[in-house]
Amino acid sequence: MASHGIRDRVAIVGMGCTRFAEHWDKSADDLLRDAASAALADAGTSRQDIDAYWLGTAQSGMSGIMLAKALGLEGKPVSRVENYCATGSEALRQAAYAVASGAYDSAMAIGVEKVKDSGYQGLNAFPIPTDGTNRTLTAAAMFSMVAPAYARKYGVPMDEMKRVLARIASKNHANGARNPRAQFRREMSVDQICAMPSVAGDLSVFDCAGVADGAAAAIVVRAEDAHRYTDKPLYIKALSLVAGNGSGLTDPEYDYTTFPEIVACAQDAYAQAGVTDPRTQIAMAEVHDCFTPTELVLMEDLGFAERGEAWREIEAGAFDIDGVLPVNPDGGLKSFGHPIGASGLRMMFEVWLQLRGEAPDDRRISTWPERQLALTHNLGGYPGEMVSFVSILGSSLG
Repeated sequence: MASHGIRDRVAIVGMGCTRFAEHWDKSADDLLRDAASAALADAGTSRQDIDAYWLGTAQSGMSGIMLAKALGLEGKPVSRVENYCATGSEALRQAAYAVASGAYDSAMAIGVEKVKDSGYQGLNAFPIPTDGTNRTLTAAAMFSMVAPAYARKYGVPMDEMKRVLARIASKNHANGARNPRAQFRREMSVDQICAMPSVAGDLSVFDCAGVADGAAAAIVVRAEDAHRYTDKPLYIKALSLVAGNGSGLTDPEYDYTTFPEIVACAQDAYAQAGVTDPRTQIAMAEVHDCFTPTELVLMEDLGFAERGEAWREIEAGAFDIDGVLPVNPDGGLKSFGHPIGASGLRMMFEVWLQLRGEAPDDRRISTWPERQLALTHNLGGYPGEMVSFVSILGSSLG
């Protein structure tokens, strides 16, 4: 049975997000304080007035003491959570369900990752048992297999497929160039990206998300209390998480053109939120563009395009900031990089700006306020072995 959900029972009333960058001059504590202070100021409250905290980090800290120390909390419950690249989203999910349960009146979800000081390779996975299924390929190599599989299944010439993928990267970099919180703020044309040498399969470096430091935070309260904090809360319509069982790694029928965990997760989220036609009901989406083929497949798995048609929709500009369904209007992982603990909450911060009418004019989506729902999608893992998170947020009750 899918989740019954907590539709309209919890509201986000304050958010904060640091710039994602190579923060050589800031520690993880500094980033946590910056994000938390912004969220608290947004909600007009103090750290001691928040009942409980959920800290998302993959490898920058091992317990809730990390946050309690950074913020100087006294006598507060702080839970440290991790769930692959969906860690920041997991922090929000747990904080929201805790408030919905009645256990707490208010909670903060905050995510952070500080990885640049440790080198440029990104995060190292913890050792796993040698059970015969552990990977010997990089993440880029694993996701690179999506592109030729999709091209073969749907009859897309590989030269054209490369341009479709470059179109995704170019779109996201154009959006990120207008975002002061993004790490990479330079526009790149499709031709420039296509001219880049390959680094994994047919993927170039501009098909891959970068590495960054950053933090983001959200304060959640019961929906009936929201207007005590802000006149423009965001209401949680759906929170869905699906953990795959890794069977794609050993299934000879798995063809790399869909991520089943995401399909199941999206269906559950839409059922919770009462969404029947995401293409026309969702105003915008922030999705996990760790690699450009990922965003391509996501458009179909999330129901934004018919099977085998997303590549045409991308070329037609359907997901541009002025398209029928803007995707990654803040620039996505391609422009921000991917500090694991913070990325999911960074996505929600963009929804916070857009659905409250606070995004800058040159980055404002064309579908709001006619549509008042937004989706965020966060994944962790690899094709065939994945966790998936989908949230749906709205600017009004009902």
